[in-house]
Amino acid sequence: MSTEVRTHRVLARRARRHFLADATAPDAVAVAARLLGIQAQVTTAADQAVAVRGPAVTAVRDGLADGSLVRTWSVRGTLHVLDTARAPDLLALLAAARTWEKGSWQREFATADEIARLAELVGDLLVEGPLTRDELVAGLAPHVSDGLADRLASGWGTVLKPLAWQGLLVNGPPRGRRPTFTAPPWSTLPDPDEAAARVIPAYLDVYGPASPDTFDAWLLRGGTRRATLRRWFADLVAAGTITPVVTADGEPRYTRTEDVDELVADAPPPPDHLRFLPAFDTWVLGPGTRDADVLPPEHRGRVSRAAGWIAPVVVRSGRVVGTWSGRDVHDAELFDGGELPADLVDAEHERWLRITSDPPAGESGSP
Repeated sequence: MSTEVRTHRVLARRARRHFLADATAPDAVAVAARLLGIQAQVTTAADQAVAVRGPAVTAVRDGLADGSLVRTWSVRGTLHVLDTARAPDLLALLAAARTWEKGSWQREFATADEIARLAELVGDLLVEGPLTRDELVAGLAPHVSDGLADRLASGWGTVLKPLAWQGLLVNGPPRGRRPTFTAPPWSTLPDPDEAAARVIPAYLDVYGPASPDTFDAWLLRGGTRRATLRRWFADLVAAGTITPVVTADGEPRYTRTEDVDELVADAPPPPDHLRFLPAFDTWVLGPGTRDADVLPPEHRGRVSRAAGWIAPVVVRSGRVVGTWSGRDVHDAELFDGGELPADLVDAEHERWLRITSDPPAGESGSP
């Protein structure tokens, strides 16, 4: 019989691991490394997700400039800022799924042979330095079909994502408002099984306890082969690294073995805790918007909105209790229509004044 974990202990520990309670993060690399990336479809959201955890709002830009951070298509096919040292592990799991070889993907975007051809070509093109998308397409066009060249030049870069997942290109320094692509700072990706043995416990450290399905929804929207996913978790259980547990409603999940005692402790709830988090924050995206412990199901549509937008959220004692404008914490709209304690709101107001006092980096979509 699996051990039952206590929800308030889970959320309290998760807040600490997210740098949202007690100690703050020393720098952007610490945030990206622990949280397994910061979603960066919107540049200002990534800046704020790091800044709300302690570092300066310029920390992401500084990390990208010095190479300690890298920006590329990562989990769920979205742009993320990743810790450069940990990025190869994540990409190895994405590459192992070979989602671009599925028939539906090939019919809509490019054949597996076309992606293989691009993979052969892109390294030589990027060896001389960063290229804009137009420059990259111009270099590839003479060696591929006209139809593939057109697909490379249009849309949201979907045809380039498999190259990013295989660790063959990352974003380089922008030229004005135009993104660039460059060669990654690693030569190869690790073995997927070895990477999974590191990534899964790291995920459970900050987003667990979680089921294999929840992990895979975060990683690749359920794209990992089921047998592979089951084997990864089974191997970690056999090694004693992770342990099966159940929630209060009997849902089976897994947690790191070293965390079990803390999550089952019969201790009182921690003090009332309030945080205002930016759009696309990992507090919501890590466990997923379907996690009822974090976001009440009846209010999911107020957070997960049209066109994939994830609203800025108000989090109280670990649970999303409302949304806000992302500009003024006093514009919060609580799900229950109530009011928040003035002292807790004032503390968040001061935090966000610090964050928003720096000139914004500007917003950018997928390159």
